[in-house]
Amino acid sequence: MSRSRIITALAIIAVAGWSMIPAAALAQQKIIIDGSTTVGPIAKAFAEYYMSLNKDVNITVSESGSGNGAKSLINGMCDIADMSRFMKDTEFKAAVEKGRTPVAHVVAVDGLAIVVHPSSPINGLTVEQVRGIYTGAITNWKELGGPDVAIVMISRDTNSGTYETFEELVMNKEKIHEKAEYVGSNGAIRQRVQSTPAAIGYVGLGFVDRSVKALEIGGVAPDMNTVSSGIYPVARPLFMFTNGYPKLGSHLHRFITLYLSPKGQEIVEEIGFVPVTRY
Repeated sequence: MSRSRIITALAIIAVAGWSMIPAAALAQQKIIIDGSTTVGPIAKAFAEYYMSLNKDVNITVSESGSGNGAKSLINGMCDIADMSRFMKDTEFKAAVEKGRTPVAHVVAVDGLAIVVHPSSPINGLTVEQVRGIYTGAITNWKELGGPDVAIVMISRDTNSGTYETFEELVMNKEKIHEKAEYVGSNGAIRQRVQSTPAAIGYVGLGFVDRSVKALEIGGVAPDMNTVSSGIYPVARPLFMFTNGYPKLGSHLHRFITLYLSPKGQEIVEEIGFVPVTRY
């Protein structure tokens, strides 16, 4: 069966489940979510929408990073772990040892945008040039056709799934230079870059706005079309993990399949990410 038919079938099942399950079957009244700051805005928007339809349900969303989200799920401290990367083998092993079975739900697709200050004359780089900046091989913007000023490198903290995606897709496992500044969220990177003309950073596609300039990478700009088509070179799926597949008809099941519904897809796209049905 083709991917498009599988997605269509899942969407039909999800929508049917929303309309056919009696209220008495929706036993779970509280959903705890923790993890990625990239997936966080999706989780928060989903939670707000879901609670507006289900007044008896309380959904809390924390953004402690993908790694901490995995730990919370493993330790039974949350119902959903938001992660901007797939679970590591060590995390799966730790989960199984505690009697848990992580199940991945791909809720959106994301492009990792390389951003600079809006005043920067630089419009595009290659993956190799970005890597050169973050290894310390390229230290001044004049080496790339910009002003004679030292480059300020901004990076996510090492517990972040966004950091690990950048490390894999851009750094090719090379070490980020010790002069890089580390911050705790996508929003913090955007704020640092927008206030620092010489800065460069990387954020999820949904965090790009007019306060920063997203660079073309290899001649390709990061947007919904280039990410969904696979042309943009720095892209990744975004996950929500549950312990096992949620009981059909439960609030957890209805929430975790929201991304397959037309409203869920609309929310994902409004935030700035790519719905899986478009990918």
